[in-house]
Amino acid sequence: MSLAVFSVALSYAPAHLPAHSSPLGTASRAGLLRAQAPAASAPPAAAAAGATEDHDILLRVARGESASRTPVWLMRQAGRYMSAFREYSDKYPFRMRSETPDIAVELSLQPWREFGVDGVIMFSDILTPLPALGVEFDVVKGKGPVIGVPLRSMEQVRALTPLEDPDAKLPFLREILGTLRSETEGKTSLLGFVGSPFTLVAYAIEGSANRHCIHTKTMMQESPETLHAALNHFADAVGQYACHQVECGAQLVQFFESWAHHLGPSQFETYAKPYANRAMQYVRDRHPDVPIVYYANGGSSYLPSQKDMACDMISLDWACDMAHAREVLGQERLVQGNIDPTVLMGSEAQIRAAVHECIRKGGGRGHLLNLGHGVLQTTPEESIRYFVEAAKELKLPLQ
Repeated sequence: MSLAVFSVALSYAPAHLPAHSSPLGTASRAGLLRAQAPAASAPPAAAAAGATEDHDILLRVARGESASRTPVWLMRQAGRYMSAFREYSDKYPFRMRSETPDIAVELSLQPWREFGVDGVIMFSDILTPLPALGVEFDVVKGKGPVIGVPLRSMEQVRALTPLEDPDAKLPFLREILGTLRSETEGKTSLLGFVGSPFTLVAYAIEGSANRHCIHTKTMMQESPETLHAALNHFADAVGQYACHQVECGAQLVQFFESWAHHLGPSQFETYAKPYANRAMQYVRDRHPDVPIVYYANGGSSYLPSQKDMACDMISLDWACDMAHAREVLGQERLVQGNIDPTVLMGSEAQIRAAVHECIRKGGGRGHLLNLGHGVLQTTPEESIRYFVEAAKELKLPLQ
């Protein structure tokens, strides 16, 4: 992480956290943060009991094995809807939270301890590897990630750096995933995640969230060779980054095509799919036993194009019917999803009904229950509990 970017983060930090030339991953800062961080909540019986027959249920189903129930976790399960999470997010800026091992580990574990979800996903961001490639960013409160110098010319693309040694460029990652693996070993599954090449390149081009993805789509028309050159570079880097997560302890990796909703079917086929496939195949070639999940936000309009993706499982957004999606993708294609996050604003009975309907439409096999997008900030914590409990109470095979 560059000193320039981290100095911005420090400007938001409490005065009692002194500046340091290399603040992340050092014993002194870790000790300060550990001493001043809110106390970790005790794990509920479901999480604290240690190894159970369900400890690896998510991983087994992601590999295509059968199970006694449908595994459950939630995208953005570590988030500001949790009061315990807000004790950190109100005090420390995003990159300090995601790149300081003690904090990132605690935030990753909170939903598992509190709700007994079947997987722990590393608290991080899809943009985390960008500085290692020469694209600096900061996360501005109230605005989100901002890239000061957007990637908009072939000259800039040629100046991108290879990921090369991720331990040197992203030193916090191994400690975060290694600690999480130790905490979860024999108790639950550990997920890593990456942004897919198109989404990362588009974000680098736009410089921030953009309703119309206008600069990227203009580049498609005016300089497609620049866009393809950037995608080529990022495809290799994303594959290497995902492999590094596996080598640090992740047991499953999800690829997020978060900006797929900006693409029509032909654009997806040209600019997203081949580069996502290339990155995912890179992982499959090196770690064939590690399940890979691909999630295209807004991709339900071109489900047929996802049938032959180089992944083990397709994560569905909430805008498609689960039963129809399974028919389109083929019954042998493993799936994840896909409940509308706003369902969690409903009553316990409504949440239970939606969960049971989704599981039944999923056919009771080859399915991880999840939302069709991330947990919303205004979601009541009790709703997450109802969601998880409803998933666990419906036993397989379906009657």
